[in-house]
Amino acid sequence: MSHPASKPSVFRRRLSQKVLLISLGILLIVTSVRLISQVITLPSAAQHPVDAFLVLGGSIKREIYVSELAAQSPNTRILISTGSDDPCILKLFERNNTPLKQVWLEKCANSTFTNFVFSQPLLSQWNVHHIQLITSKSHLPRALWMAQIILGAHGIWVEPNLVPETGVPGNRESIVKTGLDLTRAVIWAFVSQGVQLSCSNVVQLRDVNLKQWCKDGFSCEYQGGVNPQQICQELGKGEKKNPPLQW
Repeated sequence: MSHPASKPSVFRRRLSQKVLLISLGILLIVTSVRLISQVITLPSAAQHPVDAFLVLGGSIKREIYVSELAAQSPNTRILISTGSDDPCILKLFERNNTPLKQVWLEKCANSTFTNFVFSQPLLSQWNVHHIQLITSKSHLPRALWMAQIILGAHGIWVEPNLVPETGVPGNRESIVKTGLDLTRAVIWAFVSQGVQLSCSNVVQLRDVNLKQWCKDGFSCEYQGGVNPQQICQELGKGEKKNPPLQW
């Protein structure tokens, strides 16, 4: 026997399902339109001068390279995504007499995928159109493809700038890893049209607290030629020469 009293609940359930499907359809259409509107600006962005360098962590050679490159382009912003310890990067730039005010350190990323997830909101906030992606040949093609997908979805043209490596970079490539990361990148290209993940740990290079780093301890890759012990000793000598004023 049927139970007439149950028909309203069945109707409401079906109505809710239809409303949900329609809402998802509208969301997908809006997201797709927004994504397409960003992608069609890429040819124009490609003609725009390079207005930022994005450095992927994994080898101090990349930071050495960008510190030298920045000396030739002092007004171009630099974003280093989870690179070497802050004092190591600071000393590399000081060694090349490179301006520090245009350099930012993003320290939330823990993978190539999150390098781009956390970098994109900053680059978009800076109104960047064209970046040079600074990484190593061993990081290709995965890093470049991911950058082109995630950043390209926000109208940012990506141009690779490869750094010669003498040692073994921190990243390891494989077909499976590339496939998984590209899948995540495509999904995020859609999701990021409505959701942005902001990094809460972004430091401007000129604001690096050497005193605190020396207290906590840090290390630098030998290829950088930066000696942590020497940095902290020089800092200590400077404080002795200029003791705090006593009131």
